[in-house]
Amino acid sequence: MQWSYPILRVGDTEIRIHLTFLLLLAWIGIAYYQEGGTRAAIEGIAFIGAVFACVVLHELGHAAAASRYGIRTPKITLLPIGGVAELERLPEKPSQEIVVAFAGPLVNVVIAAFLVAALGTTVGIDALTSMENPHVAFVARLAAVNIWLVLFNLIPAFPMDGGRVLRALLATRYNRQRATEIAGTVGQFAAFAFGFIGLVVGNVLLIFVAIFVYLAAAAETQAMGLEAAARAVNMRDVMISRFESLPATATLDEAARALLRTTQHEFPIVDDGGRLRGVLTREGLVTGLQKHGGQTPVIEAMAANIPVMRDDDKLINALEHLKSGAAPAVGVVDAQDHLVGYVIIENIGELMLLRSAVAS
Repeated sequence: MQWSYPILRVGDTEIRIHLTFLLLLAWIGIAYYQEGGTRAAIEGIAFIGAVFACVVLHELGHAAAASRYGIRTPKITLLPIGGVAELERLPEKPSQEIVVAFAGPLVNVVIAAFLVAALGTTVGIDALTSMENPHVAFVARLAAVNIWLVLFNLIPAFPMDGGRVLRALLATRYNRQRATEIAGTVGQFAAFAFGFIGLVVGNVLLIFVAIFVYLAAAAETQAMGLEAAARAVNMRDVMISRFESLPATATLDEAARALLRTTQHEFPIVDDGGRLRGVLTREGLVTGLQKHGGQTPVIEAMAANIPVMRDDDKLINALEHLKSGAAPAVGVVDAQDHLVGYVIIENIGELMLLRSAVAS
């Protein structure tokens, strides 16, 4: 099941909304309706919508800063507890990561300053402590939210922005993997603190934030370990070397029979000389059958422009293509450019086993 769906595209960045975010809107609407009827429900949903518009601008701030260093942001996903900007790779230098990390909170500073200065809003204690109170002015609450977003994101707990700054500072002394491990550990301890406070005061949202921070810190640490292993592993070590390929003259019906006959979910398409022309994925096969029929050549449904590498190339280069979603697979060729294997994102599981071997 697909859990997030695209709603907007800003430049090269796709804005996606997670299904659980819609549950948040429904919960807010119901809660406000019970308190004040239809008008209160509309105002409550509008306020959450405005908050998440600020969150999107925050994440676009990260994306804009990353683009200065040639780093794309393929997508931003809206979750009930905030947004996640997925950079195609990390900045190369610690100083660059600090700039990218600070860019998001800086956007919220600008938004809050605009609401206070340009619109004449005052942000008092009521707005800062009762952002959910509909009796406090809408704009004042929105300014208060942006102030809290700045303060919260600057907590040095990975993977929040402050945690990324911490990781960048640690990277000036340690290698990036070790810096990530330390920052991730700090983030997990912070998650326990958030969860404890949430349980004590009965704040369900804080408990959800704690769970997210813990899981995200663990995932980021694991991803950095994966990249470290990928720099030490050759393509031949993890490539799929036993596979069935299809000639460029094959039809989708023949591909469907191959799908049923084998355990493969993707089929390299090769020419008469054994050179890679493209890759037909299961999704491409199904779409091709629905739109064009079984007698359609596979080359019309395959993914073309598949990157190829030598078997002694390091896996990190293939990983960059696979993580960005730019290609469903990376081909592995010999000195004569004949296809000898390929790598897919699912090879990551095997790589994690190799990581343990490399580390030992």
